[in-house]
Amino acid sequence: MNSYLLFALVILYLGFLFLIAYFAEKSKSNFWVNNPYVYALSLAVYCSGWTYYGSVGVAANQGLEYMAIYIGPVIIIPSWIFINAKVIRICRVNKISSIADFISLRYGNSRFLSAIIATVCMIAIIPYIGLQIKAISETFHLITKTSQTDNVLFDSASYVVLIIALFSSYYGTKYVDASEKRLGIIAAVAVESFLKLIFFIILGTFVVYGVFNGFEDIYDQASKLPDFTTKNTFGGLEGAVNCFLMMLLSMSAIFLLPRQFHVSIIENRKEKHLKTAIWLFPLYLLIFNIFVFPIAWGGKILFLNETVNAEFFSILIPQKFGNTLIAVMVFFGGLSACVSMIIISSISLSIMLSNNIIIPYGWLNNFKFNSEKDNTKNIVNIRKISIFLLILVSFMFYKFWILQKSLFSIGLVSFVVIAQLAPTFFGALFWRRGTYAGALTGIIAGISICFFGLILPSFSENYVESSFFNSGFLAFFSIPYLLPIPQIFFWSVLVNAGLFGIISTNTIANYRERNYAELYTDIDDYIQNHENAYIWKGTANISDIQKILVRFLGQKKTEQALKIFNLKYKITGGNDSADSRFIKFSENLLSGRIGSASAKILIEGVTKEDKISLPEVLKILEESKENISINKQLSEQSSQLLKLSRDLQNANENLIEKDHQKDEFLDSVAHELRTPITAIRATGEILLDDEDMPAEIKKEFLENIISESDRLNEIINDILYLDKLETGTISLNIKDNNIVETFKKSLKPLHHLFDQRHLHHSEVNLLENEIYYFDEQRMIQVFQNIIGNALKFTNENGMIQTKFHENDDQLKISIFNTGKTIPDEDFDYVFDKFYQSKNQNVRKPIGSGLGLAICKKIMLAQNGDIKVKNKEIGVSFEIYLQKENDSVQNADKQNI
Repeated sequence: MNSYLLFALVILYLGFLFLIAYFAEKSKSNFWVNNPYVYALSLAVYCSGWTYYGSVGVAANQGLEYMAIYIGPVIIIPSWIFINAKVIRICRVNKISSIADFISLRYGNSRFLSAIIATVCMIAIIPYIGLQIKAISETFHLITKTSQTDNVLFDSASYVVLIIALFSSYYGTKYVDASEKRLGIIAAVAVESFLKLIFFIILGTFVVYGVFNGFEDIYDQASKLPDFTTKNTFGGLEGAVNCFLMMLLSMSAIFLLPRQFHVSIIENRKEKHLKTAIWLFPLYLLIFNIFVFPIAWGGKILFLNETVNAEFFSILIPQKFGNTLIAVMVFFGGLSACVSMIIISSISLSIMLSNNIIIPYGWLNNFKFNSEKDNTKNIVNIRKISIFLLILVSFMFYKFWILQKSLFSIGLVSFVVIAQLAPTFFGALFWRRGTYAGALTGIIAGISICFFGLILPSFSENYVESSFFNSGFLAFFSIPYLLPIPQIFFWSVLVNAGLFGIISTNTIANYRERNYAELYTDIDDYIQNHENAYIWKGTANISDIQKILVRFLGQKKTEQALKIFNLKYKITGGNDSADSRFIKFSENLLSGRIGSASAKILIEGVTKEDKISLPEVLKILEESKENISINKQLSEQSSQLLKLSRDLQNANENLIEKDHQKDEFLDSVAHELRTPITAIRATGEILLDDEDMPAEIKKEFLENIISESDRLNEIINDILYLDKLETGTISLNIKDNNIVETFKKSLKPLHHLFDQRHLHHSEVNLLENEIYYFDEQRMIQVFQNIIGNALKFTNENGMIQTKFHENDDQLKISIFNTGKTIPDEDFDYVFDKFYQSKNQNVRKPIGSGLGLAICKKIMLAQNGDIKVKNKEIGVSFEIYLQKENDSVQNADKQNI
């Protein structure tokens, strides 16, 4: 492909990412803001260019070793629901914006420790960013079939990197508060994650089914290669141990890589999104790796007698078969993987570089005297310059150091370096005894081993032979069967953790370390009242601290913040003395802008702090925990009292409602009884007064008396029956019955009525199983009431249809008739007692008006239900029975 055309497509693609970020930031719709899938996809920034190309190279050259880097995260990710949830809470409470702040705050909020951690992250990640630039440059030249040049101005990668730097600096510094969520960036990264997976799947499908005849064909051909067996086994115990250590390495990386910490912790909007991430992200990794092995061995088969870089089989295979489209798609998938890693890593590193190194060691004094506008501008500019500087240094690494290195080896070195934060990171979460001295010593020792064992030897042609443990006294510690990366990882982390533990147990933590140890390990106890659990003793004026806050937040935001604080703790004006709660609150307001260590230094500059002994710390912490516990109990008691109050109010309202219903019921009963009694009396008076009435008319009048008497009897029986249903004095005979046969029994006495009115009845049975658990006699009563109701209101030559089918694991019986529809305003009263007495337009000519109410009670008693719906030309009654009626299964012969 022409290089100018490809470059133009790259510009268009990056422009597309700009648009995604722009519209996400502008609209702030729920699709981007509260979407757990967007959050889970953003985590796939883990799959960088190293994954996209390097894994294929390792699978081809070293076999199964590549799998450890993905199996490790898949194993450990379910623990996020506990570990990451805890980290997210700690970060939100303390306005933490980076892993450097997270660790340093726990160990006393030391400026020096935070600077060391930031430096470790940059040592690990800058070469890693350079690796992504290398992948972009080499694949660009591979697609365009052009040679690379040492002249930066004529290297297309230079301009791509420049555009990425502009994108990162613009969207990465939109908020001066580094703990704010960057919606635009995360939206773009999520889209990239989706695209790179799709493109990789297309490539894998092409290789497996386009080039070869399926997975089996690739396996059959690859198994004939001489190194297939050796490279596709773990190599006994030695290989298994190496693989295990590599899995541990990748487990630590998924927590500690700055980009992973940023997307999983800082950019988390809702803790419940972790529930989606813990299954979707591992699934993403597994899908991604389905085709790694086939591509790797497919490439080895196709390029058996050629010298090519196996890391770029992904592009070389489609090129070999002249499929430029798929080759270009793979290139853009790899570009997506590289760009998302560069963007997130540069943003997270720039926050650490500015907040943990540049500001606390260079600009902090200037900020004390500048206006809020100037400070905001300077902080944003420092971060923008930091992003450019980090990407520039990474580009120089690519040009002058890692040009001839493999993608996979550089990535592993970065993993080992970043793993030096593991002991202090996990110690911060679970171990109260960890101290600043132990943390600092452990990290420095671990990094020293990494420097001499991996970083320094990597400048040589073959760092395997110049490994740290291969000569002199240190050769004694060399474990023969461990490869260099697992060897250095094992010893560096062991020494690191050992020193951290030994020194921590033999040094006394200061009050601030002990305070944060409690806040971190027991965050769930303090999350609602964390300012109360902060220990500080001394003298400070709110007005002095307020002046500092104004220089960073501005007058309006500062006043709003103070108002919120006063409302939270019910503080009224007039007192200028600041307590520990206000000190913690103020430090949090500044932490997102300048880092927690710098925030502490600024607040200390306008306060006079007294020393606190360790016994005092323990006493205050104990009192604080006791107060929080008491407050929690009081809150729970208050909630219980409120609930009881609401329950009593509801009960009172129910009694009033029932009393009202009773009055209405009695009125309805009186009305219903009065109608037939009045008719009987009127007919009787006529008979009494007219002795000469003809026999035929007299017979008709007597038949009316009998009819009205029967109706009166029916009303009285239904009232008594309904009362028994409501008071629970009727027993159910629930057992297995055939629902269709039961329906037919109920229909048999009504056949002549269908014939009289020329009504058509149809039955639709869609059931596979007709046996259900119910009281047959009660169900017959329900069916006859519903069908009888339909017969009264369906015009002649109309239709009644009954349909049996399963709906959501329950039986649904729909009885439809073409009669008059029910007015919308009457739907809430259909199953009430004497419903028709309220709706004269649909009043049935005979009957008690209690039939539907009885049906409702019978169905509810069997853990079922009955509903009514208007259709276009009629009404449908829907009867529901549970498929497995557990609640009534043991209710045979029991009261309702």
